[in-house]
Amino acid sequence: MEFISICFISFIFLFSLSMSLFFLGLNFLVYDLVYFFEWEIFSINSTMMVMVLIFDWISLLFMSFVLFIAALVIYYSKDYMSGEQFINRFIILVLLFVFSMMMMILSPNLISILLGWDGLGLVSYCLVIYYQNVKSYNAGMLTALSNRLGDVALLMSIAWMLNYGSWNFLFYIEFMKGDFPMTIICSMAILAAMTKSAQIPFSSWLPAAMAAPTPVSALVHSSTLVTAGVYLLIRFSSLFADTNLGKFLLLISGLTMFMAGLGANFEFDLKKIIALSTLSQLGLMMSILAMGFYKLAFFHLLTHALFKALLFMCAGAIIHNMKNSQDIRDMGSLTISMPLTISCLNVANLALCGFPFLAGFYSKDMILEMVLISELNLFSVFLFFFSTGLTVSYSFRLFYYSFIMTMNQSSMNILNDKSFVMFKSMFGLLVFAISGGSMLNWMIFPYAPMICLPLSLKLLTLTVCIIGGLFGYLVSNVNFFSFNKSLNYYLFSFFSSSMWFMPPLSTIGVTYYPLSMSFKLFKNLDQGWLEFFGIQQMFKIFMKVSSIVQFVQFNNLKIHLTLFVFWVIFLMLLVIMI
Repeated sequence: MEFISICFISFIFLFSLSMSLFFLGLNFLVYDLVYFFEWEIFSINSTMMVMVLIFDWISLLFMSFVLFIAALVIYYSKDYMSGEQFINRFIILVLLFVFSMMMMILSPNLISILLGWDGLGLVSYCLVIYYQNVKSYNAGMLTALSNRLGDVALLMSIAWMLNYGSWNFLFYIEFMKGDFPMTIICSMAILAAMTKSAQIPFSSWLPAAMAAPTPVSALVHSSTLVTAGVYLLIRFSSLFADTNLGKFLLLISGLTMFMAGLGANFEFDLKKIIALSTLSQLGLMMSILAMGFYKLAFFHLLTHALFKALLFMCAGAIIHNMKNSQDIRDMGSLTISMPLTISCLNVANLALCGFPFLAGFYSKDMILEMVLISELNLFSVFLFFFSTGLTVSYSFRLFYYSFIMTMNQSSMNILNDKSFVMFKSMFGLLVFAISGGSMLNWMIFPYAPMICLPLSLKLLTLTVCIIGGLFGYLVSNVNFFSFNKSLNYYLFSFFSSSMWFMPPLSTIGVTYYPLSMSFKLFKNLDQGWLEFFGIQQMFKIFMKVSSIVQFVQFNNLKIHLTLFVFWVIFLMLLVIMI
């Protein structure tokens, strides 16, 4: 009963706050308002400790979406985590996670951003290791240590901000554009965002973080942890647009998008497929952001949050019914036994592909058309369009395995759609996965942008999607040549599904070698030579001195008289010499 009450109270509070912030954000968007709130925490002499918060349409809309998804995730957890013994701890961790994200969103100050940034890292570690097995511990360590690299970059940018007398970076961005210290700060922010949003070479922690409970994955991969890096770069976007930093980010994010799309076509773990699709979409957001279109990146960030949370919720419901099996080869003909869940899954899948008039269509179509009219080289255009085709390919592959394939689970398994609580959460997101794109398009771009392209380029996006869908169907159709095509090209399949060998490189490079090196340094320096020549030698000297002093103190009057006479003779000789 207590579990139901804490879930319900959290859901009502977060949902009502989300709706309030949404309408407030619309007001700020229409009237183009930006409010800064300064809260003086304390003042000593002439030094003030001030907390600054920024309220504009970007922060308010993003907070509204985060709270809305968090509310539905908590309500979904009421059924999904019903067998959990320490459910209150789980809900509190999710609320702490959301609070850390709020702190990061509302901060124009690098210090308070670091509070939210580190809060996200710490709470995500607690959630990834929630099931407390070896796989979870390894995934949690990889996640935490990969993100610490970005935290160090953020700390270095805080140190460089001392050049400006304050850490409120938003006050200096326009004034100090092109300045050397601000370029260093921007490059550190890009490095921090690359680790948090899992760009190459920090990509391997994101699929590993699938060890967390599925409701947490729905929250993490849609609107919180992985999008924190994109949001930070939206704030810094005016600094690196049309610079070498922007070109570097465009290359890295384009390769990330391509690598994740390719890997998802050879993956059989349902949650990892969706995680790799998140990575692909993050690459898309980062690359369009590197080109200078921060509003488009933010638009895709919001639409992606809606259908990605829905995808994870549907995946959780399927896994729940499949006796915790996550292998898509076990699933098949689910439309007969779980029609509602599979319908939601396929609507979210189509929105991810950019199916016309669903949420993903408005943002992805506009992004690809802006790519075509921008001054980009052929390689970047190829990465954009080929990655889009790969997205449709793995989406149709998932559709084939869940819809058309025959069930490979045991006949004892009872599949049903009877979890009404889960379905209500999914239905809330389903409405926005269908209508959210057009709604946000009308709000963020009140005047429709005129993108004039020849017919062949206008149809290029649609053509790429159709070819990608056919490719996904043919590759996954095991009856086409009576066996799986990926087995034909095993080495390429292994290379692609292992994310270009990044997980072993990351685990060895990020965790094994630094940890083993720190152990050797600790053993040989801290507890070795430094111990011997440092504190141990000081201890021996102090012991000798104290034993002499103690001998003098505990001895008879003759020693004191001898010392007194010695000092008198010494002083007389000194006076005579002077």
